[in-house]
Amino acid sequence: MVAIVRSAVATGEYASISEVIRDALRDWTYKRSAHQQGIADLRQFWQEAMHDETLGVSADEVLDRLERK
Repeated sequence: MVAIVRSAVATGEYASISEVIRDALRDWTYKRSAHQQGIADLRQFWQEAMHDETLGVSADEVLDRLERK
């Protein structure tokens, strides 16, 4: 990893090693935040589905619809 970072600086892609690290940390923070938001969204969808009292569609009906398409 050190070689990759040094290469990025040597080729001019980044001005310094600390700039590479800052960019990597920003990317990691963004991905981590997106992942946590995705989990929160899934939890919310799950709770909504668990409290939804509308009748569902049977598996046979879904398969029949797919076969007709």
